[in-house]
Amino acid sequence: MTRVLIALTSHSELGGTGRRTGFYVSEAAEPWAVFQEAGFDVELVSVAGGRPPHDGLDEDDPIQQKFLASVDLDHTPTAATLDPTSYDAIFFAGGHGTMWDFPDDKALASLAAAIYERGGVVAAVCHGPSALVNLKLSDGSYLVDGKNVAGFTNAEEAAVGLTDVVPFLLADALTARGAVHHPAANFAPQVVTDGRLVTGQNPQSATLVAQAVVAQSPRAGSK
Repeated sequence: MTRVLIALTSHSELGGTGRRTGFYVSEAAEPWAVFQEAGFDVELVSVAGGRPPHDGLDEDDPIQQKFLASVDLDHTPTAATLDPTSYDAIFFAGGHGTMWDFPDDKALASLAAAIYERGGVVAAVCHGPSALVNLKLSDGSYLVDGKNVAGFTNAEEAAVGLTDVVPFLLADALTARGAVHHPAANFAPQVVTDGRLVTGQNPQSATLVAQAVVAQSPRAGSK
């Protein structure tokens, strides 16, 4: 059975705004549903372990409600406790919290690099690609160097009024690492696949990114 990890931020403070943040629920729930439908074994991991903070919950969304009722958020493991040889893919869910803790989590980066170098898929959506900013392969190169990617755009960050709140602008950071960033219109679905790297621009892209991950699996369509 194909095994997929969904990685979640543990950061709960939106800079100095006094507002709370965390992982964006739809960006974990919708991919989880896609992977479940494909017959994949889906597990969670978070930066700090335990119950990660969440943001953007739609109480009336049945997929989000099913996700929250089905997974064990209280006992998520940390990356350092996991064996990368057990997983075929890792999916970095977004949410503004990721901008503070994904880039510098060395254990999470090491886990993702190992999955990728074993032939697995690395995927991320919205702010989730912040996990790719400092992700290096065993040869010292950045995973995104020379790769085509999507991610939350500078224009979208401005549209939500957080340009001066986030610690860096994601699109600029990815570009600085050698990635070729492909922005679509604000909040339009956008998915970019470059080999076994799959990235999406915003919450509207979450399901499509997960579907692209499923399409990469040699067991796609089987349960």
